[in-house]
Amino acid sequence: MSKIRIGCSPITGTIYAGSVSKTGLWGNNKVDVTDEAIRSVAESLLQTDEVLQFQYEGDWYELSVKKIQGGEQ
Repeated sequence: MSKIRIGCSPITGTIYAGSVSKTGLWGNNKVDVTDEAIRSVAESLLQTDEVLQFQYEGDWYELSVKKIQGGEQ
Protein backbone atom coordinates (compact mmCIF):
# COMPACT_ATOMS: atom_id res chain seq x y z
CA MET A 1 0.00 0.00 0.00
CA SER A 2 1.34 3.43 -0.97
CA LYS A 3 1.76 6.19 1.53
CA ILE A 4 -0.48 9.22 1.10
CA ARG A 5 1.43 12.37 0.24
CA ILE A 6 0.38 16.01 0.20
CA GLY A 7 1.86 18.53 -2.22
CA CYS A 8 1.21 21.88 -3.84
CA SER A 9 1.14 22.26 -7.62
CA PRO A 10 3.78 24.82 -8.63
CA ILE A 11 1.60 25.85 -11.59
CA THR A 12 -1.89 26.19 -10.09
CA GLY A 13 -1.26 26.38 -6.33
CA THR A 14 -3.73 23.52 -5.84
CA ILE A 15 -2.94 21.26 -2.87
CA TYR A 16 -3.29 17.56 -3.69
CA ALA A 17 -3.37 14.41 -1.56
CA GLY A 18 -2.75 10.99 -3.04
CA SER A 19 -0.12 8.39 -3.77
CA VAL A 20 3.17 9.17 -5.49
CA SER A 21 5.17 6.68 -7.53
CA LYS A 22 8.76 5.73 -6.73
CA THR A 23 9.82 8.19 -9.44
CA GLY A 24 7.96 11.02 -7.67
CA LEU A 25 5.01 11.31 -10.07
CA TRP A 26 1.45 11.62 -8.80
CA GLY A 27 -0.78 8.59 -9.33
CA ASN A 28 -4.29 8.64 -10.79
CA ASN A 29 -5.87 8.93 -7.35
CA LYS A 30 -4.80 12.48 -6.46
CA VAL A 31 -7.54 14.61 -4.91
CA ASP A 32 -7.79 18.40 -4.57
CA VAL A 33 -7.70 19.07 -0.80
CA THR A 34 -6.80 22.78 -0.98
CA ASP A 35 -9.65 24.16 1.13
CA GLU A 36 -9.47 21.38 3.71
CA ALA A 37 -5.68 21.63 4.02
CA ILE A 38 -5.65 25.40 4.49
CA ARG A 39 -8.46 25.29 7.03
CA SER A 40 -6.80 22.41 8.92
CA VAL A 41 -3.50 24.28 9.21
CA ALA A 42 -5.30 27.43 10.39
CA GLU A 43 -7.30 25.49 12.99
CA SER A 44 -4.17 23.72 14.23
CA LEU A 45 -2.29 27.01 14.63
CA LEU A 46 -5.30 28.50 16.44
CA GLN A 47 -5.69 25.56 18.81
CA THR A 48 -1.99 25.37 19.64
CA ASP A 49 -1.44 29.15 19.65
CA GLU A 50 1.68 28.61 17.54
CA VAL A 51 3.35 30.57 14.76
CA LEU A 52 4.70 28.49 11.89
CA GLN A 53 7.95 29.62 10.29
CA PHE A 54 9.18 27.99 7.09
CA GLN A 55 11.59 28.55 4.23
CA TYR A 56 10.51 28.63 0.60
CA GLU A 57 12.92 29.25 -2.28
CA GLY A 58 15.50 30.80 0.05
CA ASP A 59 13.16 33.24 1.83
CA TRP A 60 11.62 32.83 5.29
CA TYR A 61 7.87 33.18 5.96
CA GLU A 62 5.59 33.10 8.98
CA LEU A 63 2.00 31.87 9.34
CA SER A 64 -0.25 32.74 12.24
CA VAL A 65 -3.97 33.05 12.97
CA LYS A 66 -5.54 36.25 14.25
CA LYS A 67 -9.15 36.70 15.40
CA ILE A 68 -11.05 39.44 13.57
CA GLN A 69 -14.44 41.07 14.11
CA GLY A 70 -17.08 40.31 11.51
CA GLY A 71 -15.56 38.62 8.51
CA GLU A 72 -17.24 36.56 5.80
CA GLN A 73 -20.05 34.28 6.81
